[in-house]
Amino acid sequence: MKFLNLAAIGSMVLGMGISPTIAFTPSFSQIKISPLGMANKLKFLKRNTSMNMAGDNGDKTDDPNPGGMSDWNDDEDNAPQSENFLDVLKNWIRSDEGKEDIQTYTLSLAIALILRLTIIEPRYIPSLSMYPTFDIGDQLAVEKVTKRIRPFNRNEVVVFNPPDSFREIMANNYGNAKKSKEALIKRIVAVEGDEVIVRNGKLFINGKQQDEPFTNEDAAYEFGPVLVPAGDVLVLGDNRNHSLDGHIWGFLPKENVIGRAVFIYWPPWRVGNEGMF
Repeated sequence: MKFLNLAAIGSMVLGMGISPTIAFTPSFSQIKISPLGMANKLKFLKRNTSMNMAGDNGDKTDDPNPGGMSDWNDDEDNAPQSENFLDVLKNWIRSDEGKEDIQTYTLSLAIALILRLTIIEPRYIPSLSMYPTFDIGDQLAVEKVTKRIRPFNRNEVVVFNPPDSFREIMANNYGNAKKSKEALIKRIVAVEGDEVIVRNGKLFINGKQQDEPFTNEDAAYEFGPVLVPAGDVLVLGDNRNHSLDGHIWGFLPKENVIGRAVFIYWPPWRVGNEGMF
């Protein structure tokens, strides 16, 4: 090392550069000086340099890069390589934390699916057939338990799978078989055994005019008299003149009912159950 330091100092004096990573040691023939002269020259330079490195107060200042030889580290080569996403995912799955998280997520998902399939589920309103009770974009909760233990009543709002008669109308008149399978939302206006008549825009059940503050307007059609058969209900939209409902496709089997609409939860300014009986 001492020899390299001396060689470096000598080369700087003679104007011969040294690479930061590779020390270039010239031959004696290249610099045209005798070996003895070269040795004497290097001893002189070493002694002179040591004296210059001492300050006026005698304190010695360490050379931060002795002999011009730099100990360079390749940070990019030594830096740890970042793992790709799959490696990170595999390590997470194998870890105790990952296993615990997976169990938590799986249990949460299972509970959510059970709740949706058996107890309550969200629904989105895509049309104005039930306006003003529901507006486009409303999101509501539909409970699915009480349909098994409590009979349906008039004025209740229900979500249901459309009957075959509705699907035939959609396929034949509108050419939209996909839409014909989507769940619908309407209001029960009559139950089994009821006689239904729509006359002069008003709904009559068993000869009695019904009070319907939730409707958007009086019906512009005549309907009935009809008798609701056993096992069925009659449903109409609150927006009577803009609803493809039971006055067109007939009665709804009870078995098609998914559940009762209980409240709107979105948007915030419409939260509540006004108009749902």
